[in-house]
Order: sequence, then C-alpha cells, then structure tokens
Amino acid sequence: MATSDRVAALSEQLIQVHRDLRERLVWLRSTLADGTALPDGQGRMTLDSAIPDDLLSHCLGFCAAIHAHHTGEDERLLPRLLAAAPELAPVIDNLIQDHALVAGLLRRIRELLIPGSSPAEPATLVRELDGLTAILESHFGYEERRLSRALDELDPGTSIPDVFTRPGALDG
Repeated sequence: MATSDRVAALSEQLIQVHRDLRERLVWLRSTLADGTALPDGQGRMTLDSAIPDDLLSHCLGFCAAIHAHHTGEDERLLPRLLAAAPELAPVIDNLIQDHALVAGLLRRIRELLIPGSSPAEPATLVRELDGLTAILESHFGYEERRLSRALDELDPGTSIPDVFTRPGALDG
C-alpha cells in the first residue's frame, strides 16, 4: 500500500503530541511538588491563599489540552480509523474507555483548582497528578503501539482529520 508523506507522518505526530503532553504533566507535577510557585514558598497553601494564576493557568490549560486531544480522537480520528481497519475495534473500545477514565480524573483536578473554593493542598494535587501520569503513560504507550502501524498503513486517500494539535497551540 502506498503512503503519502502526510499519512506516513501520522504516527509520528501522535507520538510527538503525547511527548509534549507528558512533558507538561511532568513540569506541573514537579512545580507543585517542590513548592517553588506556591504562596508561602514552603510548598504549603494557607486557607486564604490560592494557587498562583500562572500555575493555575498551566494546570487548567493542560486539562483542556488532554480533553481536546481525546475528544478529537473519539469524535474524528477513531471512527475513521475503525472504518479503515475494522480489526482494531477492541483496541478502539479500550482507548475510548481510557478516555472516559482520564476525563474523570481531569474533572477531579479541575475541581481542586477552581478559584474561590477551598484551596487544595499541593500534596493532594500531586497525588492526583501522579494517578493521572500513571494512567496516561499506560494509555499513551498502548495507543502508540496499537495504532501507529495502522495510521501509517492507511490508504493515502483516507480522510483523517488533524487531531494532532500540539498542546501549546491549545493554550490560546
């Protein structure tokens, strides 16, 4: 099967987006864990303090980037990939289930970050990010292993939407 440069690059684009998301998550987690960006400089927040706006923006931006990436996959990429490679149905079902699990974790993190609510302890946010990291690492690896070949073997005429927006582009 012939492949065009654009189609052959889909697996690499997927891997790059995942790499970018991993890097952002590592940065968020380490920033929260070391306390350098937190109000008292000791990694603690008091009842009258909040997460600094820049860190809050990064956290919420990360949640939005993951959500947009998974929504694009669920609504545009996976249905077209399934039509082109029906044997991937069990893999695609697993990925959609993972996306729902990740969405629940992202909701929990956003709830902990909502300005005006009781501020979350950094340790609580770090634990949530650790759980998210573990799930995303497993999910990204599975997705890359199971979809890369299928993406690269798609007929060049298959219309695949661009759902591989790099995370920084989603921050607005």
